[in-house]
Amino acid sequence: MRRSAEEARRTRERIVSTAVSHASGEGLSGLTIGALAETLGMSKAGVIGPFGSRAGLQAAVLAEAVDMFTNAVVAPTLAADPGLARLHAVIDAWCAYLADSPFPNGCFVTAASCELDGRPGELRTRLRDTVTRWHGFLREQIVTAQAAGDIGAELDAGDLVSLLSGIAMSANQEIQLLGDETAAARARRLMRAALGPSRPGRGQG
Repeated sequence: MRRSAEEARRTRERIVSTAVSHASGEGLSGLTIGALAETLGMSKAGVIGPFGSRAGLQAAVLAEAVDMFTNAVVAPTLAADPGLARLHAVIDAWCAYLADSPFPNGCFVTAASCELDGRPGELRTRLRDTVTRWHGFLREQIVTAQAAGDIGAELDAGDLVSLLSGIAMSANQEIQLLGDETAAARARRLMRAALGPSRPGRGQG
């Protein structure tokens, strides 16, 4: 029983990993069971079985892509001191992720946002909730930095979240579409500048 459960887990992980790669290139809506089955050397029933439906597989793919982003951009930065130091760590990790994306076609969430923003449904709702949580995380870091005196209190936290997100989306396009190797470094510089000058002795890093 234990061995069977472990095999099932590994099979599911293998399917999701392959599906993430496919969806990065073809989009979540372009994810086909037939193409996955051929790539994996499995039957269509074997591919869809662990998820119950194509929609279930799409949800698992989105969740995996979000986990990959979180592990690369959020988790490593939580060790930094709250305030500007952590914000700088987030920006650095975010831009490094854009420059060296684990996905064939750049940031998965950005691509999925462009694909799904006008398509109501469960998948769009899941993605909207993901982006909302990310914006909330950024806003929390900004407000914390303002309370510590690291960032000017006159700056609107919501405006900064939109500005940082816009810079990241622009950088993703410049990297993927234009092949601009300077885009990630420029995004990092612009994001840091948007937060205002560092206060002496505070938030350095």
